[in-house]
Parts: sequence; C-alpha cells; structure tokens
Amino acid sequence: MKQTVLRFGLYGLVLATILFLLALAFGKGLSYNTQEIMGYATMVASLSFVFFGIKHFRDRVNNGSVSFGKALLIGVLISAMVGVGIGIADYIYTTVINPDFSEEFLKTSISNLEKTYSGAELEAKKQEMTDYMQNYGGSGFLAFVMFATVVVIGFILSLISALILQRK
Repeated sequence: MKQTVLRFGLYGLVLATILFLLALAFGKGLSYNTQEIMGYATMVASLSFVFFGIKHFRDRVNNGSVSFGKALLIGVLISAMVGVGIGIADYIYTTVINPDFSEEFLKTSISNLEKTYSGAELEAKKQEMTDYMQNYGGSGFLAFVMFATVVVIGFILSLISALILQRK
C-alpha cells in the first residue's frame, strides 16, 4: 500500500506542478474567475490519480480485491500528498512569485463589489472584505486553505472511487 500511495501521490504532485507552471506561463492576463476555474481543473486532474492508485492497488498488488476502507485510505493518502504539493506551490506563489497577490485580489474583489452594491451596503461589504483579507490573507493561511481544499475534493473523489472499485 505504501508504494502505491507514494507512486500515485507523486504522479499527482508532478501533474499539479506542471499544470501550475503552465497556468503561470499562459494565464497571466486572465480574470480571477477564469484562473479559479483553471485551479479547480488542476486539482481534479491531479486527483484523478486517486482512482488510478486504488485500481492499481486492487488489481496489481492485492490480487484483485480491496475493501472499501482500504480503498478510501489509499485515496485520502494520495490526496494528502497532492494537497501538500499544491499548498507548497501556493505558498511559493504568494511569497516569491507574486507577493502582492492578497492586495491585488482585494482590489479586484472590491471592484466587483462596486458593480453590485452601492451606498452603505457597499461600504459594509468593502470593510468586511478588507477585514477578511487582513485577518486571513497571509501566505501561510492561503496555502493551508489550498491544502484543505485539495484534501476535501480528494476525499470526495476517494469516496466515489472506493465505492466503484471495492471488490472482495
């Protein structure tokens, strides 16, 4: 099991890194919404190795059988490896590559709020967004949020994969 988790976790990590670098190279002028979609697509593509890892373990390592619990565990561990890699990439991005990310994101978010709200409601939303970014906009917290997001999506994919691939 350990070899399978390491192997397929590393595959997911490498794919996430490649897709992250491609997004950096080709996605500079895109809106935050488009970049967010690309980010989720990168997560799902990288987490596809959860399914393949469980299937590999079942078919090649464990003589064609795997319990639901073991399959779920393998999937979650692969997801955690991918999550650590994406969290580290996010930390590097927000500290080295684009240290002004939080300020840029806040500015864009406030600009979007100005299109939707006005008056006192706009001021309240702006203050709420500013407070949120001041409290939670640090690189470490953002990296943790990315890790947690990947692990949650990975858990869901692991659950689905374990249900599909379990065989006794």
